[in-house]
Amino acid sequence: MSDHDEQGANSLRKELPDEVPPTPLAVSPAADAPAGEGPNEEQAERRPEPEPGLTGRQRLFKGLWPPRLTRAQLIVALLLFGLGFGLAVQVASNSDGDSALRGARQEDLVRILDELDDRTQRLEDEKQGLEKQRDELENSSDQAEEARRQTLEKERQLGILAGTVAAQGPGITVTIEDTKGAVQADMLLDAIQELRAAGAEAIQVNDVRVVAGTYLTDSDKTVSVDGNKINAPYRFQVIGKPQDLEPALNIPGGVVQTLEKEQATVTVERSSKIVVDALRAAERPDYARSSSQ
Repeated sequence: MSDHDEQGANSLRKELPDEVPPTPLAVSPAADAPAGEGPNEEQAERRPEPEPGLTGRQRLFKGLWPPRLTRAQLIVALLLFGLGFGLAVQVASNSDGDSALRGARQEDLVRILDELDDRTQRLEDEKQGLEKQRDELENSSDQAEEARRQTLEKERQLGILAGTVAAQGPGITVTIEDTKGAVQADMLLDAIQELRAAGAEAIQVNDVRVVAGTYLTDSDKTVSVDGNKINAPYRFQVIGKPQDLEPALNIPGGVVQTLEKEQATVTVERSSKIVVDALRAAERPDYARSSSQ
């Protein structure tokens, strides 16, 4: 090798470095981490922090709103709403029958209970009477005669109810003094209804017999019963059990208290013999006739 070539080689060695450092490779820290382990501390520090100034409830609301509902979730929500609405309607309909009694006054509840007890007792008495008639018909030696006797007794009872037959028996007399002229037809009608509910078998107001179709109207500061004008004092003659009739009028909030609020005076007297002798003319039917004729 010539001197010229040797000098060129030495200069080349001086320009090139003795060792070329390896080029560093960009390695993801997550790739070096073992499987199943989370990010390292540096990555945790790089996570976005929550907005400052928000409370936990506000962050929760921000995460839940606006809601992201799927179609299946929406259908389930509608079905649950329909089921809840149906149950609410059913509960409300079942409680309608009890709402009137739930809001009633104590005296009204006592009156209703007394009326139910009286009706139950009357039905029981009627049942026993019918059973007695049956036994008499079955045990009588002359069943035809017994049937005729019971028929006449039934006819008499129906005549009393229809007002075509006079009646007498234990009961009460109710006298209503109305000096102010404040008593109206509906007040007297309430008295009649209370007496009927308490078991009255025959009622007469002044000189007018009260029957199933009786109606009362106001007429020139007085009252008319079935078109017959009556004047105060109003006198009720009632046949029935006195121990049932009198309490029915004197219950709290009942007939007597209502009339006394109108400044009327009410007197109730028990008697072992009440005579109801006002009669109604028997009406002949237009189309019906006895099959025996």
